Amino acid sequence: MEKRETIMSSWSPERNQSPGGLSSHLSRTLFLLLLSVASAQDVTPNRDTCLVFQSSNGSSVSCHPPAKLPHRFPADTVYLAVEFFNLTQLRADTLQGTSNLQELHLSTNQLESLSPKFLLPVPLLKVLDLTRNALTQLPPGLFRVSAALHTLVLRENRLEILERSWLQGLKALGHLDLSGNHLQTLPPGLLANFTSLRILDLSNNQLKTLPSDLLRGPLQLERLHLEGNRLRVLGEGLLAPQPDLRYLFLNDNRLATVAAGAFRGLQQLDMLDLSNNLLTSVPKGLWTSLGQPTRDMKDGFDISGNPWICDRNLDDLYGWLVANKDKMFFQNATRCAGPEASKGQTLLEAAESH
Repeated sequence: MEKRETIMSSWSPERNQSPGGLSSHLSRTLFLLLLSVASAQDVTPNRDTCLVFQSSNGSSVSCHPPAKLPHRFPADTVYLAVEFFNLTQLRADTLQGTSNLQELHLSTNQLESLSPKFLLPVPLLKVLDLTRNALTQLPPGLFRVSAALHTLVLRENRLEILERSWLQGLKALGHLDLSGNHLQTLPPGLLANFTSLRILDLSNNQLKTLPSDLLRGPLQLERLHLEGNRLRVLGEGLLAPQPDLRYLFLNDNRLATVAAGAFRGLQQLDMLDLSNNLLTSVPKGLWTSLGQPTRDMKDGFDISGNPWICDRNLDDLYGWLVANKDKMFFQNATRCAGPEASKGQTLLEAAESH
């Protein structure tokens, strides 16, 4: 079984969905389409100015080099992209007069900091994308009028720590992306007030442990990305509060221990990735709530790239594998590392011959 790219990718179309129904990717595609239409009609955009497209819903503004940034944007702006500049700072009043703004894309700049007053003029903002900047912190109070913000993307910045106070005010947050930073620890209670959070991406950081209460706040989490960290242990209660979790990515960590009840209560899990860890064995009862015979794990699972010791300690896993083998990714690459007599044998062969 092959992994479906849209399922495994850290940026799938499902995860990049904007609250209004259009994904950010689609919004940008519409910009290119409109630009093509303009070209077909012999309308040549001025490369020194931002592109402005008007509709009944308001103006969409896209600024990319070599355009010069205006001092003010149209008052009816609902979508604003200022990307690929070498901006280290933005004026505190940059968004003044754009009170209807709903999407703000500031990716691929060199922003080092933001004013705590930066978002005050845009209380209706739903999407904030700060991907690939140089932020090391956020000012407390940045989101104090951002009760409508649904999607916050801080991917690939330089965050080494995270403070609860930085995120205060985000009452409607459904998608939080902190991937690709340098986070080593997370504070207790970080997500305590994020009851609507559905997508949490902490992938590709340097996390060795997670606070036990990390997921006590979110009540509707559907997708959790923890891949590409340095986690060694998956404890008993971390995932327990998440009965609606559907996609769980734990691959490319250093997991050597998974508690027997780690997956207990995950009634809706459709995808599990435990590949490329240090698992040699797993405790009895770990798989009880996953896959068959309880339900179909429809998007599959991956346990390849682990040094499995194929002995009687895997009896419980063997039975589960046989029942769910049609949902197993990389069957031929999931092999026994020991004992010597089984070394190199596929784990599924070991299970079927047991």
